[in-house]
Amino acid sequence: MTDDALLDFDQETFTDGGTTHSVHRSGSGPAVLVIAEIPGITPKVLEFARTVRAEGFTVVLPHLFGAPGRDPNPPAHGWTGTVATGVRALGRVCISREFSLFAPGRTSPVVTWLRALAAREHERCGGPGVGAIGMCLTGGFALAMATDERMLAPVLSQPSLPLTLLPGRKRGTDISPEDLAVVKQRCLAGDLQVMGLRFRGDKLVSDERFAWLRDQLGDAFVAVELDDEDANPEGLLPPHSVVTEHLIDEPGSRTRAALDDVLDLFRKKLLA
Repeated sequence: MTDDALLDFDQETFTDGGTTHSVHRSGSGPAVLVIAEIPGITPKVLEFARTVRAEGFTVVLPHLFGAPGRDPNPPAHGWTGTVATGVRALGRVCISREFSLFAPGRTSPVVTWLRALAAREHERCGGPGVGAIGMCLTGGFALAMATDERMLAPVLSQPSLPLTLLPGRKRGTDISPEDLAVVKQRCLAGDLQVMGLRFRGDKLVSDERFAWLRDQLGDAFVAVELDDEDANPEGLLPPHSVVTEHLIDEPGSRTRAALDDVLDLFRKKLLA
């Protein structure tokens, strides 16, 4: 795979509360926000977005870090380029006040901007509401965005925040108690279903974190958990990115079944 020029996406900017980010949009139908993982909007993330688009959705990709379309894998730019791509993206995140990397029980400030973007896209695209999928660093953002009743289909793919090795801090996610209370109430009322994806051996997404999500959200939390052997062996790094880097996009594969689960949730909640 090589760099992706995003020729089938429109680029614009969105500003809310004094914060401005670029946004890449494509498709028609209800909106689904695809919030990329480190190192950013890679070709694999764009492949996933196009798959969602083909189901009848407008895909909306906020550019929060990285270089959109750049392939981080060594064959594209060599190992030096791969490392540099990751370091630049992570450096942007580490110095930004928009992300809460290590604090459990805290919603990242960028979620306020993402909620406003989702509201704007719902107004533009119509439909019963919007969907969102966060990945890795942004995985928990979709949960915190669900304080807005327009968020009908939040997906947490390998939610990795807060970053911690301390056993006592592995259970929570990056959502404040106040936001969590709103989401729990929506789940109790039957208004919301939350999906989570992970590989069981992923050190960034512990058993305790998914157990905590089950405890907090009850039957409204649908966990899709895969064995490490289900991952694409050609993916960069150990099994982690369920619907992008470690996806085996073939009928009968467990990762393709997980991707189909995500698409089914979007269709059920947004196209009914």
